[in-house]
Amino acid sequence: MAIALRTWPARLVARPWLLGFVPVNAATSGFGVLLPLLILIPLGGSWADVATAATGFNVAVILSSVAWGHLADRYPGRRGFLAITYGGFAVLYLSLTQIHSLPLLYLVYAGIGLITPAGASASNLLVLEKFSAAERAGAFASFQEMSIIGSVLGLLAGYFWTGAGAALVSLTYVLAALAAASAIALWFGIRDPSRALSTRAVAKHPESLVSRLRVSAALRIAIPFFPRRPKLRPGAFARLRLWAREELHHELPLVMGAMFLFNLSSNLYNISFTPYLYSVGLGASAIFLVNVSNNLAQTFLFPISGSLSTRVGPDRLVRWSTYVRSLGYLATAGFAFAAVTGGRAFGANALTFGILGGAIALYTTSSSLILFRGLERRDAGGLLGVNSALGGGAAVLGAALSGVIALFGSFRLVFFVSGAALLVSLPLWTAARLAYRRRCEGEAPVPAERVSPPTEPGRRAESGARAKPH
Repeated sequence: MAIALRTWPARLVARPWLLGFVPVNAATSGFGVLLPLLILIPLGGSWADVATAATGFNVAVILSSVAWGHLADRYPGRRGFLAITYGGFAVLYLSLTQIHSLPLLYLVYAGIGLITPAGASASNLLVLEKFSAAERAGAFASFQEMSIIGSVLGLLAGYFWTGAGAALVSLTYVLAALAAASAIALWFGIRDPSRALSTRAVAKHPESLVSRLRVSAALRIAIPFFPRRPKLRPGAFARLRLWAREELHHELPLVMGAMFLFNLSSNLYNISFTPYLYSVGLGASAIFLVNVSNNLAQTFLFPISGSLSTRVGPDRLVRWSTYVRSLGYLATAGFAFAAVTGGRAFGANALTFGILGGAIALYTTSSSLILFRGLERRDAGGLLGVNSALGGGAAVLGAALSGVIALFGSFRLVFFVSGAALLVSLPLWTAARLAYRRRCEGEAPVPAERVSPPTEPGRRAESGARAKPH
């Protein structure tokens, strides 16, 4: 089954209220670079301290994602969730101006992680509920453009603010004001939808899933998505083994394994990248500018990624983008090994990080199309929950592994491991394509589902969601 995915908006701004998401995306994008700089410069921390903060943040995001998804289903007031998240960002950003110890910073950053999923769930559901079925593809494309534009503006704000010689910590006031602006604009600029959808509705719309992944890629954070609340019941692990054995007849385990390795390597690389740039002599403004190159590349390539996937095929495009990302990681390892510093380090890393940004724009779209293709006639909600759990686990593992290598290894080692992990994922994508072909040709028919995915043991698959040969 071929799935068409629209990534180029018919109108840049599908509805005026979507502009309300630009300031908060600017705030979160800028904060993603600012936080490790605060640890490294004013607080005198280390690369290991940056990894510790990221680990706590990712754990908080995963734990709270399930709770916020449940609350979003129970309480349809989307404006309230957005106000809690974006207003909470503003308050927590401001609190960092009064923090002078690493343990307190870890606590605040974990607090930011606890409220982050609330905004992600509410914003996606808001677009689904406020637009008709015919408008949704264009609406999500517009929503993603607001994310991309905001992320670039936030990094440019950081570049100009720090480049003007202002104190690094004072940038938190700017970012807090941006987050508060979104909270106010969305609270007064929209009304809650008259019809409320559950988070399970996201599993039926590839555009919605891509939107979540796209925002995560632009901000370089992982926000898991659980259409169903994970539950552990007696015999859960036995059912998990049975489910896994039956899934071996399908390409989805291979796809999920490749995506796990991609997320692991991305988190490992991204968490270490800012400390690396600082270690080779780049100042705060230069580090913001290097990050701009990544988001600018996403800005240009993501809108055409849907049509490009259609022309060359998502299977080929996902392998190309993965290969390019792995070469970029290994190139950064080479820069670290050759001890490239100063202006040469800026130019080499800005170019490489820009290429990595373009590659992830293409990867996000192509991998999502392959994932949704594998979900056809299956329990999409449960399987997406499994994939999200793997993605969240990869984020925590990547952060923790970065901390371990910070203590016992080097930057060149962490970038080499990131590149190697991506190269290992390439055969999985090839095998997934072959498994899909065999399934379509009837050589390896998928048996009827007898168990549910492990996110909700004991629950029967939704009506019409049984696996059938294509």
